[in-house]
Amino acid sequence: MNDTTSLRYNDEPVLLAFAFRPFFLLTALYAASLVAAWFAFLFGGLPLPLGVNPIQWHAHELLFGMVPAAIAGFLLTAMCNWTGAPPLKGSGLLALVLLWAAGRAAMWLSGWLPLWLVATIDLAFLPAMAAYVARVLLRHGNYRNLVLVALLVLLAGADLSMHLGFSGFWPPGGRLGEILALDLIAAIMVVVGGRITPAFTANWLGMQGQDPALVRRSEVLDRAAFWSTVAMVPVDLAMSFPVPASLIALIAALVNGWRLLAWRGWKASAEPLIWILHVALGWIVVALLLKAMTPWLALSPSVWMHAMGAGAAGTLILGVMTRVAMGHTGRPMRLPRMAIWIYVAIITAGLVRVIAAFVPQLAYPGLSVSTVAWVVAFLLFVLIYWPILSRPRADGRPG
Repeated sequence: MNDTTSLRYNDEPVLLAFAFRPFFLLTALYAASLVAAWFAFLFGGLPLPLGVNPIQWHAHELLFGMVPAAIAGFLLTAMCNWTGAPPLKGSGLLALVLLWAAGRAAMWLSGWLPLWLVATIDLAFLPAMAAYVARVLLRHGNYRNLVLVALLVLLAGADLSMHLGFSGFWPPGGRLGEILALDLIAAIMVVVGGRITPAFTANWLGMQGQDPALVRRSEVLDRAAFWSTVAMVPVDLAMSFPVPASLIALIAALVNGWRLLAWRGWKASAEPLIWILHVALGWIVVALLLKAMTPWLALSPSVWMHAMGAGAAGTLILGVMTRVAMGHTGRPMRLPRMAIWIYVAIITAGLVRVIAAFVPQLAYPGLSVSTVAWVVAFLLFVLIYWPILSRPRADGRPG
């Protein structure tokens, strides 16, 4: 096989051999370009053809542009392991990628296109992915993971809410959709993190000659962590009960924190590919605590929202992508040279962004540092992982 010409495997481009390949690269490229353009728009006067509220456009593209691409890369890959089903590849995968890209183009050109058309194009991706995932899971009797399909459908509903706000048909929908999206993304991270983090930690401890049983897993605690997080959705949907919302966020923080401590992440502090997952899930706990404190300390909602978005989602996305890209391309399960700076940069971006939300006087310098760190993190992923994701597997297997 000649990987110096068109990089094909079985007559298909390598980039279309498995969903994680194109979607991980697109996630990183879009994350970097979106935040850089947003900063240039805010402070450099970069003209953007936006027909919607700029702040909510920024939130929308992170929550419904970047994050769903990362979810697609992970979920469409992981479910092959869960079910034994063949991967979505070739023209089918290309169609899904183009559907995602069409939504991004429509949102960037929302000032030139009718808003109903923008909404129609953008809203197509999540239902299409959910329908495909549901069909595969049902065909193989994998009912346990249908909860992720339900969360994707609800996430599409949050996207619809934002578009109703953009159009003026339902003005509160913009803000509500943003909050519900963060709630649902938190729930997805709780599910995904609960599946992979303790398993990877226990396996690593076993390979180091330590007792894997140090990682204490509990189905009861897993269910409590999930349902306490999901319970924020109906309360936030009401939009007028800050005290119950605060209490539920506090319960979710305590349960998720208890579960995370039971996994003994510090025992794997020598392995970056594992401790970064624990850090990401720790961000969820911090974000939930900040959400619980918001009405009592009169905090700006921006604080907990950026802790959940820039902190938890940004860190977990890079943590998962850096690991999956190695394991699913037949390479040794270790962080490539210089890739540790991806983690340093994304942790810096999250911390500084939350501090800037806490202290309005630090808004400009904080946004500047956070933007640079965020862009560096995702561009480093592209630079380091492009050769890995665009070339055939190192072990010669398909995929």
